[in-house]
Amino acid sequence: MALSPAAAPGGERTFLGHPVGLFILFFAEMWERFSYYGMRALLIFYLTQHWLFSDEKSGVIYGAYTALVYITPVLGGYLADRYLGQRKAVTYGAVLLTFGHFLMGFEGSGGQDPASLSLFWLALSFIIVGSGFLKANISVIVGQLYPRTDVRRDGAYTIFYMGINLGAALGSLLCGYLGQTYGWNYGFGAAGVGMLLGLIVFVIGKPLLMGQGEAPDAARLKTSVMGIKFEWLLYLVGIAAVIGIWQLIQYQAVIGYLLMVAGAILVGYVLLTAVTKLEKHDRDRIFAAMFLILGSIMFWALFEQAGSSLNLFTDRYVDRSGVPASMFQSINAIYIVLLAPLFALLWTKLGRAGLEPSTPAKFGLAMLQLGLGFLVLVWGSQAAGMENLTPVLFIFLIYLLHTTGELCLSPVGLSAMNRLAPAHMASLIMGTWFFASATGNFAAGLIAAATGSEAASGDGANKAVVLDVYWTVGLVAIGFGVAVLVISPLIKKLMHLDTLKDNELAGEAQLAEPQAAGVNTTGETR
Repeated sequence: MALSPAAAPGGERTFLGHPVGLFILFFAEMWERFSYYGMRALLIFYLTQHWLFSDEKSGVIYGAYTALVYITPVLGGYLADRYLGQRKAVTYGAVLLTFGHFLMGFEGSGGQDPASLSLFWLALSFIIVGSGFLKANISVIVGQLYPRTDVRRDGAYTIFYMGINLGAALGSLLCGYLGQTYGWNYGFGAAGVGMLLGLIVFVIGKPLLMGQGEAPDAARLKTSVMGIKFEWLLYLVGIAAVIGIWQLIQYQAVIGYLLMVAGAILVGYVLLTAVTKLEKHDRDRIFAAMFLILGSIMFWALFEQAGSSLNLFTDRYVDRSGVPASMFQSINAIYIVLLAPLFALLWTKLGRAGLEPSTPAKFGLAMLQLGLGFLVLVWGSQAAGMENLTPVLFIFLIYLLHTTGELCLSPVGLSAMNRLAPAHMASLIMGTWFFASATGNFAAGLIAAATGSEAASGDGANKAVVLDVYWTVGLVAIGFGVAVLVISPLIKKLMHLDTLKDNELAGEAQLAEPQAAGVNTTGETR
């Protein structure tokens, strides 16, 4: 394994055994996640303490916002696959995100002031659409750096996922501290600076991406449509999406209905494409991918209590010794930074020895750990006494179990989506994966609203309601995990891993030129 950039036997420029371009994507995504999770750590408190929404309303708004963040990759992925290419889509998304995060810094007078609230909704809209253009597509570029059967793929996505969580940890700590100590505008301003740094890293690192993620038809982007350059017309679609979501985010109930309708259409389209246009093995792989996608909805619905109900629980019912509650949002990310290299090594070692659990089995294990985390928090709170604050140790324990579960599902899921999807459907399938996250996040908001966290700090009855909900969802998660483990051999069979071929490198079909998929003809450093 190389310890400094060096040429691999096949001519690939590597660092730590991976293409150098992986680390450009690592740092770009790290700063993007710094901004997103820094803002996310503050959002539930910003809604309840600055805008004075009720806890129930704040939970629904939080769920609707995070759902839209994960649904817009369907639009961004489609435009990238068909027209822009992943690199241009990521760049455009980063610009929108930077603008949105800086807009969050204008907090106005608070309360329910209509003008200030309108600007707040607009800031959220820029962040939502910017995430749609960036999130799915930067993950696809990671997959395009590797052949489909490369044993380094799971390790690469885990390293990439570690970058995500390094940014999330730093963002939650710094933005959370600044926002709750010095003022909301300081926290959100820091998030904007982080996003700007991510944009700069990605633009400067373009030569190291080995030609991946370029537009499938660069000439078409330069053509004129109604007197407007086609590429700029696509960017105007993004601005139109911002305006549309600016209106939509203010009506959260409508978002729930739209998710159901759009989800049915999206799943139907993917399955129809698989049945009518793909050969048998590719079709079966899409079926396997859809099982994993649908199964992940429950995981995210429960896991994403972290930013809403669990955040409020930490603020009200946990002995924090004066530490701002938003800073505890960094625990999950810090665990991943520490544990991701161990999981990457574990999967690689087990894979080479033929002992690695299948992807569906990892999903089942993830659900078991997720459920156990909720039960541990309930047990710890009950042991301390309902009239007393919960020891902070149990917050660290629930995040530990949720983190190990996340490492069994999320980076592995990202890798599975890219591996199972035919090249021409890569961004669509990745977008569908994030759509499942959107559905789970919206459901998370409804669960948070149902926890009944309406009373003032120290209300024992209200604490009991929250713990009752956590006990129920913990048991449900464990039961679902056992069911997934039982049927995992059937899902693994549908994946047809033994017939995956590397004769077409990931991304080659989209880019329409062999050299873009990995053959360097320019002499540039990889």
